[in-house]
Amino acid sequence: MAIVNLKINNIDVQAESGMTILEAATNAGINIPTLCYLKDINKSGSCRVCLVEVKKARTLLSACTTPVTEGMEVFTHSERALKGRRNSVELLLSNHSKDCLSCIRNQNCELQTLSEELGIRENKFQGEKTPATYDDFSWGIVRDTTKCILCERCIQTCRKVQGLGVLGLENRGFNTIMAPVYNTSFANVNCMQCGQCVINCPTGALHEKEDIDKVIAALNDPSKTVIVQTAPAVRAALGEEFGLPIGTAVTGKMAAALRRCGFDRVYDTNFGADLTIMEEGNELLERVTHGGVLPMFTSCSPGWIKYIEYEYPELLPHLSTSKSPHMMLGAMIKTHWAKRNNVDPKDIFVVSIMPCIAKKTEIQRPECKTGEYVDVDAVLTTRECARLIKMFGIEFNELPDEGFDPDLFGDYTGAAVIFGATGGVMEAALRTVKQQLDGVKLEKVDFEACRGLEGVKEAEVDLNGTKIWIAITSSMSCAKPLLEQVKAGTSKYTFIEVMGCPGGCINGGGQPIVPSKIKNGKLGDGYRKLRMKALYDEDVKQELRVSSDNVQIQQLYKEFLGKPGSEIAEELLHTSYSPKERFKIFDDNK
Repeated sequence: MAIVNLKINNIDVQAESGMTILEAATNAGINIPTLCYLKDINKSGSCRVCLVEVKKARTLLSACTTPVTEGMEVFTHSERALKGRRNSVELLLSNHSKDCLSCIRNQNCELQTLSEELGIRENKFQGEKTPATYDDFSWGIVRDTTKCILCERCIQTCRKVQGLGVLGLENRGFNTIMAPVYNTSFANVNCMQCGQCVINCPTGALHEKEDIDKVIAALNDPSKTVIVQTAPAVRAALGEEFGLPIGTAVTGKMAAALRRCGFDRVYDTNFGADLTIMEEGNELLERVTHGGVLPMFTSCSPGWIKYIEYEYPELLPHLSTSKSPHMMLGAMIKTHWAKRNNVDPKDIFVVSIMPCIAKKTEIQRPECKTGEYVDVDAVLTTRECARLIKMFGIEFNELPDEGFDPDLFGDYTGAAVIFGATGGVMEAALRTVKQQLDGVKLEKVDFEACRGLEGVKEAEVDLNGTKIWIAITSSMSCAKPLLEQVKAGTSKYTFIEVMGCPGGCINGGGQPIVPSKIKNGKLGDGYRKLRMKALYDEDVKQELRVSSDNVQIQQLYKEFLGKPGSEIAEELLHTSYSPKERFKIFDDNK
């Protein structure tokens, strides 16, 4: 690759040919602000915030689209560049809802931060605003076009990361808005509700539908026994909401904080993850030994489930029928736990703290009910959990580390912890399946071929003399080639893990929002690696690292479930799927 020599702010810089000014500046440690730019996803230059002055150029140029050239002299913060940048932001603000104090993204909004950095103190441009749309009809995502800056980051994320293209620009000129087709609701199109659009939105135009008030009402209802469970990935990111470094594991403080919020029991969804492995592992063995539908897909990710129901309904028989971990634990709480503690299931309110917005939709699925009761009553994202803790005046960082409630569902293995990272479900399953088939305690529990952030990972695994191929993927753009192979009958795999979000749950749509300055900067994907490391570090510290070794899981089967795949296990821990209509467009005139 040819090297280009240039100057940025009178500093000699070398860059690879083909790089943009923005990339060259970032590599040199020089920050140029952006709003529409998102590394590897969106590079339109539409926001005009990254304007820079280039010597001998007639106009200011957008740094994210202008390639470097030999001898180029760039000024990122000259008077002319700052004036142009300020004008761009002031124009965006002129069409923006300025309810910053009550906005869900207050103090974590890239437009707000940039306005402060540029010293914008007045509404320079005032007048008519684009007609607004407020869409809160879906269970998970809210869209408010009054806060949209038309950066297209959500549009390109949906298109390039998930391969869907649910969002686009509707109308023209001053009336342009970001929307699903015909400006319909997220509830009426083939949206996964994964929330990747939300965590890549620079403002409050997209956000999760909050259920905090519902949880507070339950906590204050003396007739309710309120039980909370926390997903593995939450512990690896919750601390970021309280100013802790990315990748800080806060398992103990999280349990302590939730206990102080007033929950009657604080459990870990990791128990449900161990239970999932027992059921899913048994299902895989049944399919392999009795000629079942292969390859088998994992079923933990509700965004992925929505995708396959919309886009590949003919492949639904390949899905494991096992419910996701938090739904399994919810079902156990409202049956076995309720009976053991003499509590009527109707008086139990189960709250799941999840890294995922799609979980809000999952709990509404009619297929995910235990008798007349839903398995889980409310889902809070990691961000909502942080808001609840702050609302209750709890000094999170000052809390002592505490454990989860030990009774009945308190134990978990290291295999359960890694569910939060792409490849974790596969590795956890392989640990248990291999140990059961080999008939001896597994000496080497680490399946390192399952780890990493590659779009698709594969490996050949020996299961007591039988060799199978496994594949691991996350995000639908990476999953699609694997699905096409299965559809064509050419897939060599026996077991495929699919997670809806790139990197798995550690990068779920409900996790703390990492500013684009970090994503576009030198750290890049590093924030996902740091969160992932927190999970694998906790896995190593666990005394037991194979799900089937969990003593409380063994006791649950002995006392209540009988064995994996039993009649009662099928009734409570398994589900079904059905094809879904991709578009529902309603005519208001009818």
